Order: sequence, then structure tokens, then C-alpha cells
Amino acid sequence: MLLELTGISKRFGPVEVLSDVDLAIDAGEVCALVGDNGAGKSTLVKCVAGIHDIDGGEVRVDGKVRAISSPRDAAALGIEVVYQDLALCDNLDVVENIFLGREKRRGLLLDDDAMEQLTAETLQSLSVRTIRNLRQPVASLSGGQRQTVAIAKAVLWNSRLVILDEPTAALGVAQTRQVLELIRRLADQGLAVLYISHNLNDVFAVADRIAALYLGRMAAVLDAADTTQSQVVELITSGRSGQLGLIDQNGVRP
Repeated sequence: MLLELTGISKRFGPVEVLSDVDLAIDAGEVCALVGDNGAGKSTLVKCVAGIHDIDGGEVRVDGKVRAISSPRDAAALGIEVVYQDLALCDNLDVVENIFLGREKRRGLLLDDDAMEQLTAETLQSLSVRTIRNLRQPVASLSGGQRQTVAIAKAVLWNSRLVILDEPTAALGVAQTRQVLELIRRLADQGLAVLYISHNLNDVFAVADRIAALYLGRMAAVLDAADTTQSQVVELITSGRSGQLGLIDQNGVRP
């Protein structure tokens, strides 16, 4: 298993945001993380990304316990996050954005040719055909194209797990379809993808498994093919759906 989270807990002062969360993600699959606002999705992602230290539990990568104390630690393990704001610079072009902070140099000068070639190869490997001019400013791109640039930036650096935070939230129908197809291609190329979304239609269109968080606890992790949207909605809103979901210390479902 590429990434295993076991008993992950996180507190902010007296508030327990995550409680005993288990989740495993393997290479070549898309795991969707769903939950209502305040369920703990962003906190869990930030723990995996090294932004927050965990208060309890273990993070294993390739079966080995790892301490991820910073985004640099996460990147060294092949974990990259594409946040909802994308963190792109509108005044820079596609190549400059993808290599921002990790520029290639030839002596004292930037190696623009090498960076452009690597950008083109990365987009080609992802079967991206919507971006034709690598030197156009990101400000001139559509929402779907911007999301594509952010994802390409994440996968260029030998990443093994890509975490996508609401990648289709502000996109139209056609652009959403393009991004979902790109997410599926990431998994087909052997990457693990953790996909966070409120849109269950998108989740069922692309996910292999669905992990539902409820008030900081993992209600269930289910195969998408064997699950219905109504079950997922019930898990998100109440932590249970029939025989699925959380059980308290007295054996009673909440």
C-alpha cells in the first residue's frame, strides 16, 4: 500500500478535529474523500501534506512509518497537493508557473529550453491537448486549463500521490469533463489520487473508492461500484447508512 493512515488524530486546543481516522490509498487508484463542511477533510489533507503535525496515529508510506513535518518532507516522499486556489501566478506563462521555485539553470542563467521541453513532455504524457501555447500567460487560460497546469505542476516532480482539493468546483460542464478525464489518466499511469469533492456526480464518475468523513471520524470507505449516492449522502450527513457507518463505544450507531 502506497499510503496508510492509521488512527490519525488532530486537535486545535480543546477541539478534536480528527479522531482515530484510518485510510489507505494504493498506486493506480482514485480515492474520493467526501464529507460535509467541518468534517475534517482539509485538516486530514494538511496532515498528509506536512502543514499540520498529527497528535496521534501513524503515517506509513510503502509500509514504513514516516514523520511528515513539512511540505518539503511530503514532496520528498512523492506527495503533492493541488489546492483549490491553485497557487498559480497570473502574470507568468505556463512554463514559468510549472517550474516556479524549482527553476532549471544552465550555469547562472535559466535553462528555458529544458523547462519548456519538460513541460511539453509532461502535458503530452497526460494526453493534454487543450493547451497549445506554453508561453501564454496563465491569466489568459480558462478555468479548466488553469487546473490542468496546476495538476501538471504536481506530477512533474516524480510524484506518486496527488491530492486534489475541489478541482472542478468552479468549472463548467465541458471543463469538468476534461479535468475528470485527466484525473482518471493519472491513476491509469500508476499514480495514487486522493480526490476531494462535494459533487457526488463527479465523485462517482471518476473514483474507485469513496471515503466518507463525519465530524472528524471516518464513517466508511466503500467501493464506488458497490455504493449508491444515497448511501454516501447518509454517511456524510449522519455518519451511518443502514448497516454501514460509525458505531459508538456501546455498540450503538450515532
